[in-house]
Amino acid sequence: MQSNPKEILICQRKDGSEPFIEWLNSLDPMSRARVRNRLDHVEDGNLGAHKSVGKGITELVLDFGPGYRIYIGQTGNEVHLISGGSKRTQQRDIRAAQTFWSQHE
Repeated sequence: MQSNPKEILICQRKDGSEPFIEWLNSLDPMSRARVRNRLDHVEDGNLGAHKSVGKGITELVLDFGPGYRIYIGQTGNEVHLISGGSKRTQQRDIRAAQTFWSQHE
């Protein structure tokens, strides 16, 4: 099975801040490294464990720590990193990602 490489883009709020980077920087160094490793796989075209959560948002599931999640939107071969979170904040994070994507798509 051949995968299609993806271009990873970081979404910004209107004020220029980047929710995904803010979340990533809040993690401990080991968790940040594991998230970056996962994103390397995404860039290679392998989304791994993921599911659609509606309104154009895909949730990438990371099986470590408190059950980290990465929320993305996709257009063509572009993967737009919107935000991250954990299983505990999942519903709130999904709603925020959906709202963000609908306003910036």
